Amino acid sequence: MSTDVCMYACPDYAPVHVRSALTLAVAPFLPGIRPGMKIAIKTNLVSAMDPDKATTTHPAVLRELCGLLTARGAQVVIGDSPGNLFNLPVLHHAYRVCGLESLVSGSVRLNEDLSITDISFPEAAAAKQFSVTSYLLDADMIINCCKLKTHGMMNMTCAAKNMFGSIPGTMKPEYHFRFPDPDVFSDMIVDLSAYLKPVLCVCDAVTGMEGNGPTQGTPRDIGLIMASASPHKLDLAAAHVLSLDPQSVPTLRAAMRRGLCPERFEELHLEGDGTGTVINGFLHAAGKRDFQFRSSGLSGKLVHTFLRTALQSRPGLSPKDCIGCGKCASICPAKAIVMKNGKPSIDRSKCIHCFCCQEFCPKGAMRVKRTPVTRFLSLFSKKRAHA
Repeated sequence: MSTDVCMYACPDYAPVHVRSALTLAVAPFLPGIRPGMKIAIKTNLVSAMDPDKATTTHPAVLRELCGLLTARGAQVVIGDSPGNLFNLPVLHHAYRVCGLESLVSGSVRLNEDLSITDISFPEAAAAKQFSVTSYLLDADMIINCCKLKTHGMMNMTCAAKNMFGSIPGTMKPEYHFRFPDPDVFSDMIVDLSAYLKPVLCVCDAVTGMEGNGPTQGTPRDIGLIMASASPHKLDLAAAHVLSLDPQSVPTLRAAMRRGLCPERFEELHLEGDGTGTVINGFLHAAGKRDFQFRSSGLSGKLVHTFLRTALQSRPGLSPKDCIGCGKCASICPAKAIVMKNGKPSIDRSKCIHCFCCQEFCPKGAMRVKRTPVTRFLSLFSKKRAHA
C-alpha cells in the first residue's frame, strides 16, 4: 500500500531537527534524480518579511531540501513571484529579507529569470489560458515547498494555493477578477498544479500562521514537516492538523469534485510519528465554514444569494491600524476601494471577496470580518453547546 502523506515531528528550525524530519518525510516521494538535473523549488515568498513572522517558507527547510537534492547531483533554482511587481529589485529584496541569500552555492541559485510564458490548457476546468513564470517551465522537475497558514479567501493556504505564486506578480489580482467565485477560483488553482505537475510537495508546518493570514497573522507552533506527491492529499492532512473541516477549504472541495483527493482524512495512507498531531483552538482567518447551500430553480438561487450575502465573510478596516498608504486601493482587482480622507472606503457592491486588500496590507489593518448574522449564530451555537 503506497503512502499518501508523510508527517514527521520537528520541534524547531535547528538544522539537526529539520534534516532528520525532512529526510524521513520526503523518502517515499523523492523521484529519481540524475546528476545535472535542473530542479525548481517553488517556495512561498508572498511578501518580504522576516522568517520568524511565519509568512514565508523558512530558509532552514529550504537549506536542508537543497542539500538532499544537490547530494544527488542536482542543480537547484529557488523562486517565487511575490505579490508585487515582478522585477529584480523586488525579488532581491524578498530574497534578502526572507533569509534566502545564504542558500546560494555552486549548485543552488535564486531565480532571476523574469520571462513569462503564456499557456494554453484546453483540459482545464477554469484556467484554459494563463501566464506563468518561465523558470518553472525550464526545470526538469518542480518541487512545491509551501508554508501552512490561514487565508482570508481560501481559509487555508498550503500546497495547492502555493502554486498560485507561479502567476507573475501583479497579474495575480487580475486572476481574482477573472475568477471571483471561490469555487471557480479554486478550480483555477487546481488547474495550475495539473499543468505544472510538481513531483513533490513539502510543507513547512514547524511554525505556522493563525489569525489574520496569510501575511499579518500570528505565528503558531505546529511542529511538523509534511510531504506528499499530491498537493491535495497534503492539504487534506494539513486541514486535519488545524482542526478544519475540509469542506471549508475551497481548493480541497475542487480537488474532491475532480477525484484528486479523498473526502476524509481517515482515507489517507499516512506514515510518520506526527500523524496524530491536531492543533486545538487554532484561530482561523474567516472564523467559520463557508456557506455551501445549493438548490435548483429560481427560488433556490434567490435563497442561495440571500444567505451568501448574510453569511459570507468580507474584508473590513481596523482604522487604528491603518496608515493610509493606499496599497489596498492600488491592488484591488475590482477597483472597489477608494481613499477618502486618508482611509480606504470599500464599495460593497463591487467587492468580489478576494481578500487581496487583507493579504497585502502592510500593517494588517484590513481584516476578515464576519457578518452580524454569523456572529449571532456563532454565539447561539456556543450557548447551545454549554446548555
